[in-house]
Amino acid sequence: MPIAVIESLDHEGRGVARVDGKAVFIEGGLPGETVEYTVYRQRPTYEQAEAVRVLRPSAQRVNPRCSSFGTCGGCSMQHLDADAQAAAKQRVLEEALKRVGKVRPEMIYPAIHGPAWGYRYRARIGVRMVPSKGGVLIGFHERRSSYIADIQSCSVLPPHVSAMLPRLHELIGALSIPDRLPQIEIAVSEHTTVLVFRNLLAFSKADAALLESFAEAESVQVWQQQGGPETARLMFPRKAPGLAYTLPEFGVSLDFLPTDFTQVNVHINRLLIRRSMQLLDPQPGERIADLFCGLGNFSLPIARRGAQVIGVEGSDTLVARALDNARRNGLAQLTAFHAANLFDTTEDSLAALGPLDKLLIDPPREGAIAVVKAISEQQRPRRIVYVSCNPATLARDAAVLVHDKGYVLRGAGIANMFPQTSHVESIALFEQA
Repeated sequence: MPIAVIESLDHEGRGVARVDGKAVFIEGGLPGETVEYTVYRQRPTYEQAEAVRVLRPSAQRVNPRCSSFGTCGGCSMQHLDADAQAAAKQRVLEEALKRVGKVRPEMIYPAIHGPAWGYRYRARIGVRMVPSKGGVLIGFHERRSSYIADIQSCSVLPPHVSAMLPRLHELIGALSIPDRLPQIEIAVSEHTTVLVFRNLLAFSKADAALLESFAEAESVQVWQQQGGPETARLMFPRKAPGLAYTLPEFGVSLDFLPTDFTQVNVHINRLLIRRSMQLLDPQPGERIADLFCGLGNFSLPIARRGAQVIGVEGSDTLVARALDNARRNGLAQLTAFHAANLFDTTEDSLAALGPLDKLLIDPPREGAIAVVKAISEQQRPRRIVYVSCNPATLARDAAVLVHDKGYVLRGAGIANMFPQTSHVESIALFEQA
């Protein structure tokens, strides 16, 4: 069996080694370790492999908390100390900026940390009926597979949700349509927990009775969704409070539906908003655009500082939610929200927002290349805060801002939004040169 010395971690948390001039990406290997490995995919210039035995372990190696680690694809870094995970993600960000964007931040911001476990307030778990494996399987997808890794507990979910999983197995196994129930969406707010059952067939009366008993016993809301997100409906209890999360530092509360996009980690979200406001420094009288604004996660804290906010979002549903949240928080006079496809942004559409002093961008993984290309001499905010969930697209967009649009990358740093995973959330500040 081949042996390699791990040199670094890649953006997916795999160990990187060089063997006979070829890069080998080894799952389960950590920098400085000597491992035996087995190859599962060969290509002319690289190989993908899995560590079979660690011959010389890293001082940063820890015992994974979850018994499903290595099978379940939900986490890939439980074997690495939490602080070392953040450091590795910071290196991924810096390497992407250097290699993809050909830019270097003037300052590296301290990593934003939060709880390493029990942080995941949003999750989508798969359900499969597999008689050959004992019946109903519930969990995340297996690593490198479309199969479901059956889990009885999950340490990144809130403890009360993790403890519920065995009883959720029993419930689904007792329903009449366990093979027509592909997934369950979990949404946890500060005061309630919602389970949205994606049912491809209608529940029977007997199913409804079981679901009602489950909702009462577990103190959760049970919803059903037979089509797209707009078809999600509360089943039990028949009257229940809505979901909301608060941003105490800014005196803001945001309502949301369980199918709306919200940040998975409420602890890191609060700290990320705090840093965003520190970097953006909204002032009364300023006009600030919040692009990809969602339901107002950044818009309302900006408005609370007295600035006029123009929020733009691609989803009509989220725009309506943002408008409602602004009204409920007494910020309607300082906010305006519009629906638009920001991936089709042009100089004209950006100019149509009116003069902007500053800009906050929080795009999905695809980044905001159309937005940054649309910045012109006529519409050139003096400061841009860019919140990213993909270092590669942040680096690509940073290259345009720095090399083509005349901005300086003042600083960048990571927020460990998804501990135990390789996901890298980051924030960067750009200012006019």
